[in-house]
Amino acid sequence: MAEPGEQLPEEVLALIFRHLPLRDRAAAARVCRAWAAAATCSTVWHNTNIREPSRLAAIELLTALAGRNPELRGLCLECRGEKRLFDSGRDVLDAVHALCRAARALRHLDLRRLPFTLDDALVLQVAHGCPELCSLFLDNSTLVGSVGPGSVLELLEACPCLRALGLHLASLSRTALEALAAPDRAPFELLALRCACPEDARAPPLPNEAWAELSRRHPGLAVELELEPALPAESVTRVLQPAVPVAALRLSLSGDTVGPVRFAARHYAATLSALEVRAAASAELNAALEELAERCAGLREVHCFCVVRPSVLHAFRTHCPRLRSYTLKLTREPHPWRPTLVT
Repeated sequence: MAEPGEQLPEEVLALIFRHLPLRDRAAAARVCRAWAAAATCSTVWHNTNIREPSRLAAIELLTALAGRNPELRGLCLECRGEKRLFDSGRDVLDAVHALCRAARALRHLDLRRLPFTLDDALVLQVAHGCPELCSLFLDNSTLVGSVGPGSVLELLEACPCLRALGLHLASLSRTALEALAAPDRAPFELLALRCACPEDARAPPLPNEAWAELSRRHPGLAVELELEPALPAESVTRVLQPAVPVAALRLSLSGDTVGPVRFAARHYAATLSALEVRAAASAELNAALEELAERCAGLREVHCFCVVRPSVLHAFRTHCPRLRSYTLKLTREPHPWRPTLVT
């Protein structure tokens, strides 16, 4: 007698299973060998979100994936819902550990939407379990940064194909920048840095000359910087080095925002394509935004979450011909503020 899954090709089953809730995917994986193979293939899992009601099912399915030594190529995990999961997340992270031990073909791992503290043990497991890794994002919204520079350096040595990396600032070191700039390193394309926790505020400065060498070695490198309220003014000045090839800058600072906007206008004009500002409205901020619009002709997005004067909107529309989306409100409106698309 044929197994139920043998009546449909695996790729058809996978297309069906990808639309099921996690709990139903886990149940499908227990029906027979054919359904288990289809339910644990990368097509089903690539865009899976974890919500609190299905957390146990998600862990069960991650464990099932690890147990079948999958040819999984990419995994993006997200926890969201009315109640964020700010507990330790040990059960979820243990399942991720197990998966990384088994999925040696894994090339893309995105954990930036997990609100758990990620640590050195996880990074080292990824480094030694996933040698073909091309992208890794660890720049999540944790309140504590526990990934040290040493484990990141070991990751870079173990994964020579890595071309995109997301970290908290405290996880990056001058030695890591030098490793990325090594002559035999594969082209490196994206470095996303989040500065949001106390460890980031205490991180030692990364020298401008190291950034300059990295930019010379990888002329196509794009750096995304996200600076949040935990970062004091003196730390902001250490992060914003002139030679950093900043492509996206997100400012949500508790202190001065005008200075960083002017700095970006004067040093990142050749690379900046996206700007997001969350600050109190002021005449000084309006003037800084106008200067940035005049200098940064390559901007494609600008989002300012405070009211601006009409001349700011006019400056961006006039001087930024590549602009595709903007949030520049001239009067207060109910939130959420929706961006304007440029056609």
